[in-house]
Amino acid sequence: MTASASTNAVPLEVAPAPGEGAPDASAGSGLVSVVIPAFNEAENLVEVIPELIDTLRRAALAFEVVVVDDGSTDATARTIAGLEDSDPEVRGVYLRRNLGKSPALVAGLEEASGDVVVLMDADGQDDPGAVPRLLEALGDGLDLVTGRRLDRQDRLVKRSTSKLYNSVTARVTGVAGKDFNSGLKAMRAEVVPALALHGELHRYIPVLAHWAGYQVGEVDVVHRPRRHGSSKFGVARFWRGLLDLMTVKFLDTYTSRPLHLFGGTGIVLGLGGLAVLAWLVVDKLQGHNLGDRPALFAGILLVVVAVQLVSIGLLAELFVHARQPRPGPGPNRRPRPQ
Repeated sequence: MTASASTNAVPLEVAPAPGEGAPDASAGSGLVSVVIPAFNEAENLVEVIPELIDTLRRAALAFEVVVVDDGSTDATARTIAGLEDSDPEVRGVYLRRNLGKSPALVAGLEEASGDVVVLMDADGQDDPGAVPRLLEALGDGLDLVTGRRLDRQDRLVKRSTSKLYNSVTARVTGVAGKDFNSGLKAMRAEVVPALALHGELHRYIPVLAHWAGYQVGEVDVVHRPRRHGSSKFGVARFWRGLLDLMTVKFLDTYTSRPLHLFGGTGIVLGLGGLAVLAWLVVDKLQGHNLGDRPALFAGILLVVVAVQLVSIGLLAELFVHARQPRPGPGPNRRPRPQ
């Protein structure tokens, strides 16, 4: 593999095109946990899981497959139960209602016990044959690798919005990438605790891992047409994704220094308010009446709001300080390079 680096962005791993060379699955030594969230995917699971198991066995990997039923309304739960009965490597997790992909992934990750965790979608579009290639990339020094989908087998609207989303995400977060939302990913187990997945933040797993100090990259993989059923994609997901991007950026930038946000905004508003009041004072000295001037109320309001924002920022800093761990080895330490 070759890597291209950027000063402000994480380097991307570029693998040979699918089918070139034989990947060394031994790079993913230890137990491999494959986590698959599923919502109304009964028809696909009966084909995807056996294909996945066959691929992992041919690669001579020790593995487990954790399938999460995200409150499906079809026969998905019964299908998973049947797969559990027929194969000891399959484990099912059953959610009472549909919670969404991020909570489903969290439920699956809680059950996973492997040294390496692979994430896959249940619709059959992710090629199980790419899993050994992802494990090989982990063996080459990455902590998390995403399967970058070649020749996407999706509708034009989905491909277009996804391309725009990936471009905006890379620019805003500073993490180089072309397919952040690909459902096919592999990571070392140590990365999992750094992924605070809530809402729909599963789209930003590479970003969260990179910000936590882990090496992330992408490997080209084959993308296949959906086998059965219809896509869960809708245009609304694009806008929700942009809102989630704002959430991720906010948490990364201001979680440890909230005064920079609230205080900075307060100072700008306060200076504006003081400038308006100074102008009104000059106006008053020139003999003009200020009692019915809207600018007077606007200036006072800006100053009051500024004081409130700065106060909120200081209180937030107190909370952040109180939550800081005591000095000593902590989760942000990494092993000494060999």
